[in-house]
Amino acid sequence: MKFVLEVALDEGALKDDPVAELGRILRYWAGNVRHYPLRPGDRSDIYDSGYRDVGEWRVVASGEAASREVAS
Repeated sequence: MKFVLEVALDEGALKDDPVAELGRILRYWAGNVRHYPLRPGDRSDIYDSGYRDVGEWRVVASGEAASREVAS
């Protein structure tokens, strides 16, 4: 099983300040992940500080493809 976190660094607030924005996203999800059972198929969209969809996290089976295109 894999935990996959994908964030587009060239979109939304991440484009303007990727270090600060990615830090905010990682802190938020580090604290929030305890609310999920973390089984294959679990997922959630990831939003920047302007509430724009910039990625997702998901749990996949070990052999499952891990790539996703983020909508702009």
